[in-house]
Amino acid sequence: MTMRHDKSGRPIPQLLAEDGPSFSFEFMPPRSERAEAVLWNSVRRLEQLRPTFVSVTYGAGGSTRDRTVRITGRIEQETTLRTMAHLTCVGSSVAELRRVVGEYASVGISNVLALRGDPPGGPAAPWIAHPEGLDHADKLVSLVRSLGDFTVGVAAFPDKHPESASLEDEADALVRKADAGAAFAITQMITDVDAYLRLRDLVVARGCTMPIIPGLLPVTAVGQLQRLTELNGQPLAADVVARIEAAGEDVTAVRREGIAICTEHSERLLREGAPGLHFMTMNKSTATLEVFANLRQSSLV
Repeated sequence: MTMRHDKSGRPIPQLLAEDGPSFSFEFMPPRSERAEAVLWNSVRRLEQLRPTFVSVTYGAGGSTRDRTVRITGRIEQETTLRTMAHLTCVGSSVAELRRVVGEYASVGISNVLALRGDPPGGPAAPWIAHPEGLDHADKLVSLVRSLGDFTVGVAAFPDKHPESASLEDEADALVRKADAGAAFAITQMITDVDAYLRLRDLVVARGCTMPIIPGLLPVTAVGQLQRLTELNGQPLAADVVARIEAAGEDVTAVRREGIAICTEHSERLLREGAPGLHFMTMNKSTATLEVFANLRQSSLV
């Protein structure tokens, strides 16, 4: 099996269905010229792997949002990569959301990941919708679909969203997003493969065939897992925490263990039939390249 690259023609869900497991990478909008240089170095290195698509996360409001649109457009126009843009409801009226979608369309973007987004105070803060905005991702899916020929993806939460009462509720929410027009989902960072499998099976049991792509992050530094948990409100698998902590303060050992964990999770997910793997790169390519090399060695890519 090899990574496929098909920028024109078939939409992402068709690639997933016809070509087998996909491999995709997530980048963040850089906050400085120096960070932008690091990003472009990573983009060019990972471009050589010919991923199914790449995505760029969304900064709501002000220059961060503008930078997101600009970077996403540059990747789409200046590389061979198929690009997916993130979009959130946070702090935006429907009119503003329409404008951003129009900006994406103007630079050739036809794939959008539609997210409600976290409150500015973090996942634990109360959600307050913009008075002229939207308060659920399924409504954003419907809006984006109404504005043109977009393929829309959504987020999935294998450990359930902080506001969901149960994993069953989370599965119901995913089905609503699919009914609104979402074509695939990408999970928050997975540290427990069983949690992903439970959510996938609940969605299938509801008669929904929307592909759910697991999101993965090769941990390369002490404290990285905890920081990400605080950012996305998702718990960490105890065995992963124990393995990272066992490496102590040895930077090399932590990095080696993090890459080993990500490789093991990737291998199991593919063997369990995951439609693909979505790597959160943190704008750095080396660790992701190492995981991919390990998967190639295992003949899984």
